Amino acid sequence: MKNTIIAVLGAGLVIGSLAGVHAKLPAPPAKSDAEKSAEAEKAAAAKAKEAEQLGQAQDRAVANYKKNKGMEDAKPAAATTSGKK
Repeated sequence: MKNTIIAVLGAGLVIGSLAGVHAKLPAPPAKSDAEKSAEAEKAAAAKAKEAEQLGQAQDRAVANYKKNKGMEDAKPAAATTSGKK
């Protein structure tokens, strides 16, 4: 009797979990124009902020490279006087 109860409960658990896995969720509600425009503004602001941060990071990297590598500003080459034209 005890084994039968355990088997029935186990089968019910398996069937219940399979039904839950194969269940279909309802479709999300459609977005209004205001929600769409707010989402687009938020995405544009995030993209602009990310671009600004990238530019700042690149500037810091260049400054660090110049400082640590001893890179100097370009100097004009000395003119040679070989006497030939």
